[in-house]
Amino acid sequence: MHTDAGDDFSESCRSTEHFVLVHGAGHGAWLLRLLQDSGHRVSAVDLAGAAGSLVDPNHVRSFDDYNAPLLDLMASLPAGDKVILIGHSAGGLSVVHAMHLFGDRIKQAIFIAATMLQFGYQTEQDIKDGVPDLSEHGDVYDLTFGLGADHPPTAVALRKEFQRIILYQQSPQEDSALASILLRPWPTALSTARFTGDDGGVESFIDRVRRVYIKTENDRMVQPEQQEAMIRRWPPSKVMVMDTDHSPFFSAPELLFNLILKSL
Repeated sequence: MHTDAGDDFSESCRSTEHFVLVHGAGHGAWLLRLLQDSGHRVSAVDLAGAAGSLVDPNHVRSFDDYNAPLLDLMASLPAGDKVILIGHSAGGLSVVHAMHLFGDRIKQAIFIAATMLQFGYQTEQDIKDGVPDLSEHGDVYDLTFGLGADHPPTAVALRKEFQRIILYQQSPQEDSALASILLRPWPTALSTARFTGDDGGVESFIDRVRRVYIKTENDRMVQPEQQEAMIRRWPPSKVMVMDTDHSPFFSAPELLFNLILKSL
């Protein structure tokens, strides 16, 4: 499922840019209102099991299933159309997956405090760099065992008492309160995100997509050190920095808007 905010604009008001926003784990489709109001076409995707999805996260068995709404959107683009993908947090994995499959339809990829791993979770280093380490906060997760207690968990959620201090500590209270209400458990299938370039040409193919990374300096979810490690290992064309928490679309929306436009 996706929401196309550009449908509210007449053809004469539309920009040539089409932004596709991809949310992180447990969240749903988010619209950066300033992008929409500036006349750009904006599509926001609800990945399988997300807040705006009708799919039970416990029924999502693979990363391909989880990311299907984004891939369906990419496949439906008219011939010759190119979009700017913006992935937040774990949405970076979805963006990279789309780059592997639809690199010729992506004008630019922007990663906001996002998991930017060229081939997903292939190695222990990938896991160290890309999986949030929240151990300093104690036991922060609630697990759901949709297949029974004798099977691995099928979904995971960040406990309510930790949501603001980890995700939204610099964001307005009303925004973080609403986000917490909408936050859902996310499928453990996210941990199966692995992308291969076994034809020998995919690596150079996805590297033809221009990438920009927006780093969040006060991030308690994807630590700045983790963001730096991913940037070093797969250097993007440009790195931009925000002095914000993990959710700059709440804590500094105007700055985020300006950085996105500046990155083009």
